[in-house]
Amino acid sequence: MPTSNEFTVQLDEELCKGSDCYICVHACPKGVFVPGEHVTSKGLRLSQVKNPEECVGCRICESFCPDLAITITEVPQIKKAAPSAERKEFTSTASGGWTTTPSSLEPGAHYMMGDEACAEGAIAAGCGFYAGYPITPASEIMVHLTKRLPDTGGVFVQMEDEIASMAAIIGASWAGIKSMTATAGPGYSLMMENIGYACMTETPCVLVDIQRAGPSTGQASRTGSGDVMQAKWGPHGGVEIIALAPWSVQEMYDLTIRAFNLAERFRVPVIVLGDAVTGHLRESFQVEDTVRVFNRIKVPGAPPFGTDDEAGVPPMPSFGEGEDLLITGSTHNRHGVRKTSDPDVHERLVRRLSKKITAHMDEIVDYDLYFEDDAERLVVAYGSTARSALWAVNEARERGERVGMLRLKSIWPFPADIIRDWGDRYQEIIVPETNLGQISRVVRQHTATPVRLVSQTNGEIMDPRHVRDFLLGKSRREDN
Repeated sequence: MPTSNEFTVQLDEELCKGSDCYICVHACPKGVFVPGEHVTSKGLRLSQVKNPEECVGCRICESFCPDLAITITEVPQIKKAAPSAERKEFTSTASGGWTTTPSSLEPGAHYMMGDEACAEGAIAAGCGFYAGYPITPASEIMVHLTKRLPDTGGVFVQMEDEIASMAAIIGASWAGIKSMTATAGPGYSLMMENIGYACMTETPCVLVDIQRAGPSTGQASRTGSGDVMQAKWGPHGGVEIIALAPWSVQEMYDLTIRAFNLAERFRVPVIVLGDAVTGHLRESFQVEDTVRVFNRIKVPGAPPFGTDDEAGVPPMPSFGEGEDLLITGSTHNRHGVRKTSDPDVHERLVRRLSKKITAHMDEIVDYDLYFEDDAERLVVAYGSTARSALWAVNEARERGERVGMLRLKSIWPFPADIIRDWGDRYQEIIVPETNLGQISRVVRQHTATPVRLVSQTNGEIMDPRHVRDFLLGKSRREDN
């Protein structure tokens, strides 16, 4: 390795873009770097450390290098080895996994708003940090946590906007704290870039989206489910994500706990897709004596961004644990080192990010079936709309209609196998939605059975009579 009397100069040729850059050649005041002789397969002439003895440690080259290819290390008196690209030896000492903790609330029945139950679910799951910005109809989550987090040793920070909120919970997660934010509509859109960053860096965190009538500002206090496809496809890059859809105050509590467990288990941001109905609804819910929670796996010395299992979830260290962490949203290898021009590394990374979710569908997918055994038609519903749909199904059955229902408690990853297995048994599938048909289109992709949409976009709770009349043939218009 090239050295001077006081500094080592390390150039990573795998990262260097050489003649496409040469910033180091032009920026170094002492002429340490020159155009080299080596030409890569892409026709790039790499930089070369020609005069390392001239290095004065100004680190201009290190600061200006856009690809982090240069490392300058001070050697005070005795020559030291520069930082090694190798990591610590893997050890078998591991921590984390499933555990059972006492409930943070007194066991028994509680009467709360859905947003408040969501906040209590977060505390029960071990949330220690919340960063957020007030927005209707999610603000009550933030307000409740400002009161409760200090009781449990947690931290609340009101951020300047939703972009900063998402960034803050990512940072807190890498500091070793379970973290969460909540938002709605426009705020959710602002978070997209950092949600993608959380996916790429495999950062466990929970985002609650209390959906409202949109687009744009729309009707801030009215309900809708227009964010369903955004939850899946909002971040660019197209990897898998997990999204849950509660339909009650009980599930605002239960599924928030589950969201934290899934986030820690699979190292992924998990979205709780509530809406203004489930967020502002008040009803009783039950709290058990204990809560089962998952804590992220830690294996000292193990690579934090790769495993030998192509569908595996790497262990996750935290800052301050001596793991020399490199956290980047750019393509990186299993140690976090940027590999922005290596197609094989990118291919492996993107496929593993998706496969660690799709290969564990049995752990993630959650649903309820009603009256499926004798049904000739099937209603597929989710969120608060499923409450209206189930009432309509019961009304239709009382009038002799053989109708069943599939309620999706998890939406993403989409349970395609469930739709294929159950959908093909029926003559017709009906999908009620408070949007213009987001999930109905996905259902159509996975079954040959005719799919009918019952759509409502007026900001009101799905009218159960509208669904009932459709099932009874009084309203056979398909909304497209």
